[in-house]
Amino acid sequence: MHVKKYLLKCLHRLQKGPGYTYKELLVWYCDNTNTHGPKRIICEGPKKKAMWFLITLLFAALVCWQWGIFIRTYLSWEVSVSLSLGFKTMDFPAVTICNASPFKYSKIKHLLKDLDELMEAVLERILAPELNHANATKALNSSIWNHTPLVLIDERNHHHPVVLDLFGDRHNGSSNSSASEKICNAQGCKMAMRLCSLNGTQCTFRNFTSATQAVTEWYVLQATNIFAQVPQEELVEMSYPGEQMILACLFGAEPCNYRNFTSIFYPHYGNCYIFNWGMTEKALPSANPGTEFGLKLILDIGQEDYVPFLTSTAGVRLMLHEQRSYPFIRDEGIYAMSGTETSIGVLVACLHSCFQDHMIHHCSCGHYLYPLPRGEKYCNNRDFPDWAHCYSDLQMSVAQRETCIGMCKESCNDTQYKMTISMADWPSEASEDWIFHVLSQERDQSTNITLSRKGIVKLNIYFQEFNYRTIEESAANNIVWLLSNLGGQFGFWMGGSVLCLIEFGEIIIDFVWITIIKLVALAKSLRQRRAQANYSGPPPTVAELVEAHTNFSFQPDTYPHSPNTGSYPNEQALPIPGTPPPNYDSLRLQPLDVIESESDGDAI
Repeated sequence: MHVKKYLLKCLHRLQKGPGYTYKELLVWYCDNTNTHGPKRIICEGPKKKAMWFLITLLFAALVCWQWGIFIRTYLSWEVSVSLSLGFKTMDFPAVTICNASPFKYSKIKHLLKDLDELMEAVLERILAPELNHANATKALNSSIWNHTPLVLIDERNHHHPVVLDLFGDRHNGSSNSSASEKICNAQGCKMAMRLCSLNGTQCTFRNFTSATQAVTEWYVLQATNIFAQVPQEELVEMSYPGEQMILACLFGAEPCNYRNFTSIFYPHYGNCYIFNWGMTEKALPSANPGTEFGLKLILDIGQEDYVPFLTSTAGVRLMLHEQRSYPFIRDEGIYAMSGTETSIGVLVACLHSCFQDHMIHHCSCGHYLYPLPRGEKYCNNRDFPDWAHCYSDLQMSVAQRETCIGMCKESCNDTQYKMTISMADWPSEASEDWIFHVLSQERDQSTNITLSRKGIVKLNIYFQEFNYRTIEESAANNIVWLLSNLGGQFGFWMGGSVLCLIEFGEIIIDFVWITIIKLVALAKSLRQRRAQANYSGPPPTVAELVEAHTNFSFQPDTYPHSPNTGSYPNEQALPIPGTPPPNYDSLRLQPLDVIESESDGDAI
């Protein structure tokens, strides 16, 4: 009973709050809010009420508009850039060097035997198209050619281009192949690579403007298929070893050798060697700027053992990068020519992995020239016959590039090295003889010269100066900026604060509560109306209900009239006696506060 009485008192206090109608709720809010405008709406006369209502509505709209601008600016994630210059002793960068040729031809020749013979036949067909090469092509490995052949496309008639097989005996079903092919060696023909699926129903042509580019890309594609089937341990043995490639090394005043380099295998360039990578040891500092305090290298690239059709560039691929970072030397490296001394002054100034993921997802295998995730296989013609066609489509896909560009964000911290390159012939003609004699004796223990100018590279890598430039990006708009601007606009236009927003949230909750009460009352009234609709006549009055339940002894007897019984001539319907209804004023409900006052008086 005490709990029920306490709940009744709480309900009574709630009833004295905002009220049960929307008008009462709005009047209560305007009278109690801490915002300045709404109070004037209910306190002033009719004209000033309208004026203050329009002013409050206008300023509220301005606040919402300004809030939208600030929130949109914050969500744009703009940045501010600051530039600072400094001078300090810096760590020497990691230096990655690779030979332009990934493998020694003497060690990999047996794997490329069929491909090289086919390449020579293709070059003969291109250089001497008028000769008959039918006997020469019979001894070739046709499986390589049939999978991905080179074709000639006659585009002199743009409406009806003609595709000619480079070694075929037919020309679109006709027998005039030789005549047509002779004519097709004019300017109107292009060379292309035909890439087909396994069943040959879907083919694409990759066109080239130069036959040199076409045969080079075709050879690289076929060699990729061969190398993908060879274990990496064997490929490392077929590449250039560090003790043969690095002839001399000097860092500052300290001598070094190939053991100071970390070896990694890079598919494009074979064995690559990284100096000062910092994976297992501390990074080496640079004592002073200048050539004398940098890294000096003499390298032997062994150009006489290059793969003739795989690599057309001779030299060393070089890249400077941060310690403990993977060198993407194919995209960011530079070449140093053989037979020269290259001096590089340094000013401290993902996409492959994403492509490989797309390659594995669409083609079920990974490309040999890109990093391979663990548990996956490289693409080759034996296990994945459709990989070349799939790779070509994926490489030309604009959607794939846009997806990878969107995924590969810039790193938060990145150090880049701006290089200044100078080159000179080395060694000079006057000193060539004795320098090559000494280097040959150190490498091969030979009294004869075993080295030549075309295979020797000298590198000097050093800091030009210790000045550095730092470019920092920071968020232009943070959460403190957003909250201060939102609060400033609300206080300036409306004279409000966070408490005013809480009050507004309270009135929204009351508004929802009143709406729920009205909907519940409406549902009850509809339910009652449906119940009353079941009666045929109007509902009985109170007097009829009372009369039906009282004075049962005064009810008239009704008898059925028989046809033999006569009726009284002056018979009239007598009134039915009954009891008058009670005085319903005594049953009137009293307000809750009156009941509470009476109950409190009774308690006293």
